[in-house]
Amino acid sequence: MSQTFRHPDILDIARTEGKVTVEGLAERFGVTVQTIRRDLTELAEAGKLERVHGGAILPSGVTNIGYDERRRLNGVAKSAIARRCAQDIPEGASVFLNIGTTTEAVARELLHHRTLMVVTNNMNVANILVANPEAEIILAGGILRRADGGLVGPLTASVIEQFKVDIAVIGCSAMDMDGDLLDFDAQEVTVSQSIIRQARRSFLVADHSKLHRAAPARIASLRQIDCVYTDQPLPAELTQRCADWDTKVTVCGTRLSHDA
Repeated sequence: MSQTFRHPDILDIARTEGKVTVEGLAERFGVTVQTIRRDLTELAEAGKLERVHGGAILPSGVTNIGYDERRRLNGVAKSAIARRCAQDIPEGASVFLNIGTTTEAVARELLHHRTLMVVTNNMNVANILVANPEAEIILAGGILRRADGGLVGPLTASVIEQFKVDIAVIGCSAMDMDGDLLDFDAQEVTVSQSIIRQARRSFLVADHSKLHRAAPARIASLRQIDCVYTDQPLPAELTQRCADWDTKVTVCGTRLSHDA
């Protein structure tokens, strides 16, 4: 395979996995590690990847990747996370779901839950849950972000503050080794902070790729989250921090899950 054809495939793998390794790509494409290093250097020079020890990651930045592209990433992992999270949401609960492709997956898993009250600032979530006749849906009004159907801004936060829900299910754009949850939109961050404050319990749904990304605005710490649902074990240092904070970590496989 020529270099011209490898580059798009390398980028697709990086978008799916969050990170690529020199050794893994060399084996995948049947070329030398030196060849892959040249590929990664060229992609980094073009601003498409960021070199790290042993491979490369998607570049850090101040803007998120497109919503349609995010929707396609890690679909199997998001479904597994959503399925496991929904199992911990009892029928008859009041729930907040915020903006995000994984929270949309959770909404799909709630289609057969009975007597739910769902508050959301995600129009996609509302449209999904319309198919559940036993779900009362309350939209938190605000400024419509056309790119992803999200409602943000002071009005949204004000509406959220009128509720005290049993469970908040939130997503994030990135997560760092300090256990901080990060996002790109300061207005969305304000809304997410309100959601956490107004919930008796808070669940984070985030696949492993969030650990390979960076974003500039801080939402909260995992210290403030009751349970994290993800598809791969967290790094040992972060796992220990969660244990110290009494933040439960549930690793969700495609067929089964376990708690850490």
